[in-house]
Amino acid sequence: MTDAGSSSWPAEGSSTGATRSVTLTDLLRVPLHRLRLVAAVAAVGLLLALGYLVLVPAALTASAVVAVRPVVTDAFTPSGAGADRAVNMNVESGIATGTEVVQRLADSAHADPRDIRDALEVEVPTGGQILRFSYQAQDAQRAVQSANLAAQAYLEVRRAMYERQRAEMLRSYDGSITKVVAQQTTVQKRANSAKDTAAGDAALAELAGINNQLTQLNAARTEIAAVDINPGWVTQTAERALVSSAGHRPLYLVAGLLGGALIGVVLAYLWESTDRRVRSVADGRDATGLPLLGTVRRPGFRGSPRAVDADIRYVAMAVAERVRQPARVALVTAREDATTLTAGLAVALAADGREVFVADDNGRTERLRAAVLADRGRLPIDPSRPLVPKPRPAGTPAPSGAAADGVAARRPSPHPPGARPSTDPDATLTLPRVASARSENVRPTSPDEVAVGVGSVRFGTWRQGADHGLVLFNAPPAESDERGVAVARQGCAVVVVERDRTRQSDLRRLVERLRAAGVTPLGFVLTRNGRA
Repeated sequence: MTDAGSSSWPAEGSSTGATRSVTLTDLLRVPLHRLRLVAAVAAVGLLLALGYLVLVPAALTASAVVAVRPVVTDAFTPSGAGADRAVNMNVESGIATGTEVVQRLADSAHADPRDIRDALEVEVPTGGQILRFSYQAQDAQRAVQSANLAAQAYLEVRRAMYERQRAEMLRSYDGSITKVVAQQTTVQKRANSAKDTAAGDAALAELAGINNQLTQLNAARTEIAAVDINPGWVTQTAERALVSSAGHRPLYLVAGLLGGALIGVVLAYLWESTDRRVRSVADGRDATGLPLLGTVRRPGFRGSPRAVDADIRYVAMAVAERVRQPARVALVTAREDATTLTAGLAVALAADGREVFVADDNGRTERLRAAVLADRGRLPIDPSRPLVPKPRPAGTPAPSGAAADGVAARRPSPHPPGARPSTDPDATLTLPRVASARSENVRPTSPDEVAVGVGSVRFGTWRQGADHGLVLFNAPPAESDERGVAVARQGCAVVVVERDRTRQSDLRRLVERLRAAGVTPLGFVLTRNGRA
């Protein structure tokens, strides 16, 4: 997140009033910090998809194609020039998936018609006069037989429908012809009995009309009987070599992985909404309302160990600017351990010529000593640059051990005691000569003291550090132990915040407890020692 008004510190006890814009990095930060959750849910989705593929066999699909013969609305009306465009493929598709076809398949496979209807699919390509019968089954042979049977059953059902319609029409013509023949016989008898009379002539005329009608009926019946009622033919039969696996089964794995990842991201945001943690400097400022003393990177994360030591030295400079000896500084956290930062801060302060006492009442002295020795080994000392000691207040005795860590003893002041140094700008100030700062020149110390540069770091309990000028208290987590807040009441406090680990609610509660106890924290230090 970015601060629009980062040039000024927020007032203590209030959150930042500047508006912060949310960037794409802020949106990606939550899933990245909850990466283990997202990966776990994605793995579960992948395993579920894989289990489905293993437990549910692949459905095999066989296809048969039927070419539908053009049929007009009245199949027995003489067709015109546009008969090929009069095929209603929607009706043909309905017949192909109708009850008669499905029942024949069910009787053949001894299966439930509902299962047959679900397994059978009829496709009608746009603008075509073909039906594609597709049948899914667990066995390739059954899929092939069912697809061919469905195509053949459709043709048989359609043929039976045409045959019934033709039989009805032929029966109707036969009845009409029988009536006309009977009428013809009657008129013929009447004409024979009344020859050479007017009645005979009328009977002959009527008989000619009846004969003409009978000729037309016989011609129509002959045409209907000669109509080809074949509804179509199978142009492609289903074969085992053409059987394909239904669907794209590898896509199930991709869908399971992506679906699990999406659910994991949603769960990560839900978890983040209920368990907010400090992700940036802006979050620390909003939660504490304190100024930033510095950020300390983790070794291996955007920096080498030397870069991390440089971060700690900058923090030491910020702390030294805000305190004056004698000082009591408690490094307090909410739930985390500040031992590493306490040791690094002690080394950085001692390298500037201070006698630092590190107090710990929780049995972590050996860890502190090991961390101090490790940090001292990486301490950069430039022997060509003289050390200019800070001015001490009047009456403050000089620390014991004038020569330490390879630095020669300071020369006596050229001015007599009580005399002020010359204010002449042309006067020359003699600086002390600094010897080589190699490890073999480190002065011997007591078992509870580690020499660092021209200063030293001592270890002990809080009560043992009462007589020392600068005491750092490695406070226990404030959520379970109140000694850190109690010690801070005797001096000052530095709030240590671990990025991606310290909860914002815990941090707010810690700062409220410090202020309620009458402690004004110097600021907060943002570290990256742990991960959420």
